[in-house]
Amino acid sequence: MITRPLFSIGIFLFFLISGLTLNSCKESPKKQSEVVDVFAAADRIVNDIVVPEFPDRNYSIMDFGAVPDGTTDNTQAIKLAIESCHTEGGGKVIVPSGRFLTGPIHLKSNVNLHLEEGAVVLFSKDSKAYLPVVHTSYEGVELMNYSPLIYAYKQKNIAVTGKGIFDGQADKANWWPWCGAERYGYIDGEPQQKDDHNLPRLRKMNEEATPVVDRLFGEGYQLRPSFFEPFECENILVKGVTFTNAPFWVMHPIKSNNITIDGVTVKSHGPNNDGCDPEYSKNVRIANCVFDTGDDCIAIKSGRNDEGRRVNIPSENIVVENCEMKDGHGGVVIGSEISAGVRNVYVRNCNMDSPNLDRAIRIKTNTLRGGFVENVFVKNIKVGQVKEAVLKINTYYAIYANQEGDFIPSIKNIHLEDVEVENGGEYGILIKGRVESPVENVTLTNVHIKGAKTPLSVENSQPIIFKNTTINGVDY
Repeated sequence: MITRPLFSIGIFLFFLISGLTLNSCKESPKKQSEVVDVFAAADRIVNDIVVPEFPDRNYSIMDFGAVPDGTTDNTQAIKLAIESCHTEGGGKVIVPSGRFLTGPIHLKSNVNLHLEEGAVVLFSKDSKAYLPVVHTSYEGVELMNYSPLIYAYKQKNIAVTGKGIFDGQADKANWWPWCGAERYGYIDGEPQQKDDHNLPRLRKMNEEATPVVDRLFGEGYQLRPSFFEPFECENILVKGVTFTNAPFWVMHPIKSNNITIDGVTVKSHGPNNDGCDPEYSKNVRIANCVFDTGDDCIAIKSGRNDEGRRVNIPSENIVVENCEMKDGHGGVVIGSEISAGVRNVYVRNCNMDSPNLDRAIRIKTNTLRGGFVENVFVKNIKVGQVKEAVLKINTYYAIYANQEGDFIPSIKNIHLEDVEVENGGEYGILIKGRVESPVENVTLTNVHIKGAKTPLSVENSQPIIFKNTTINGVDY
């Protein structure tokens, strides 16, 4: 039989005892003294995250000339309020009730941008408003591009909080058509992101290790900006606000540390509208949030292909708890931009339910991405319905051609416990590993899946360890 994993943070030891066989599929009951709660590590991660605090000083954007009529450009007023707050030692920049049009907002250290109830921040539909270009990222590759709508670069102690709404105003008439899909407003013959001067050019720059300052995009190109992007920042708080109508990824902390996302609502159904994408980031808590998205609800990333391997910063120590996932390609996803690896991910006490939710837990990579995924713990999850699978692990992921390379991914230590699924979709469990590197150590404990058309489809994986688990009423 197989013991449960014994965990101390950063170190995982898995012991095999008492007659292990590769074909073993069940475990005898354990004595309580033999069981260690791996989620105590999640508690330690949460307790150790530095949540920013701010001086008790308020700076209303109205005092800097803001006009809440939905048409006046308030970019300069908001900028002046943030600069004053930052220069005077920090505090809260207040956006009161009303509709405020603006261009990009650049946060500074020790500033909490606070939206009062009834505040709506409307972002300009004019792409030129997001110039000059800044150091940012697109699908796991750094570049100089349009500014994210809310951006912070190398700042410390920053926040966006309150009960208001950030409306990116992206739609089928602006930003979204650049994805190249007719359902998002693309017209055949118009420029789009797959044209040679866009993504293919950026991919080549990745392969050739072109310096980021020379990866110039922006005006004349069709690569959409993220909504909220703290880049190389520390001590970040996003609390209570709502994001809607995003051009691209919604929350994208990259190369950042100590990130708290609490009580946030994402309702955005555009192309690539991932809810939250921590990338090259560590010590992250995503809690009490609602995700209703056009792509993955949460997607943990760590760079694409050669760039990810050069940067070599794994995303790690990530806790997702008490969240609700509605529409989306996946509830909690790892990949596909994953070349630097992901480890120590904890998902607990979440509800996932929508006829438009494709998977609950998903890991996706290929041999161009490579990378590793290890130590993923999922507990106390209720799934109403998913389209494809409850757990999907795919090392052959591809939406573009030529996704085979020389970097064999490694996936191990994936554990689901106390998961209840009413409608499992096409598959209960769907795993496609590699002959060269089979998926290792997947366990299902107290998992009960109903309504899966195909209970299991497993290729190139060590045998799954089932403990008190049923699929379609059958014991495994």
